Amino acid sequence: MPRVIHFEIPSGDPEQLAEFYRRLFGWKITNWGGPVEYWLVATGPESEPGIHGAIARRDVREGTRNTVSVASADETLKRVVEIGGKALSPKMAVPGVGYNALCQDPEGNIFGIMELDPTAKWTPDEERLARRGQL
Repeated sequence: MPRVIHFEIPSGDPEQLAEFYRRLFGWKITNWGGPVEYWLVATGPESEPGIHGAIARRDVREGTRNTVSVASADETLKRVVEIGGKALSPKMAVPGVGYNALCQDPEGNIFGIMELDPTAKWTPDEERLARRGQL
C-alpha cells in the first residue's frame, strides 16, 4: 500500500526557518547543496516511527505538502486523472532518488508522488531548468 514518505515545508527564508525547527524540535537540517535551494530535514532516528522531509524555497506552494511512494509515477498520474484529480506536473527526475510529480485531489489539495529509483538522472532540459531555479 502506498505510504506518505516525505513532507515539504515552504519558506520565504529556508535557512532561517531551518534554524527555527532545529531549535524547536532538535531536527537535523542540512542544505542539499544542489542547484535549487532545498534543506533536508531528518526528524529522528530510523529506528523510530516517522518520516523525514525538507524545507523548500516558497514558490506556488501553499502549506505543507506530503509525498506518497508509488510503484509507477506514470500509472499513478493516469489514475489520478481517471478518478477526478489533476496531474499538475509531468514526472520529473530527482537525481539519485527517483521520479516525482505533483497532483491535486478533487478538493484542491496538492500532494506529491514519488517512484523510488536510485538510478534516476535529470534530463538535459530538467538540469537547465534547475540551474535557473525554474524546476
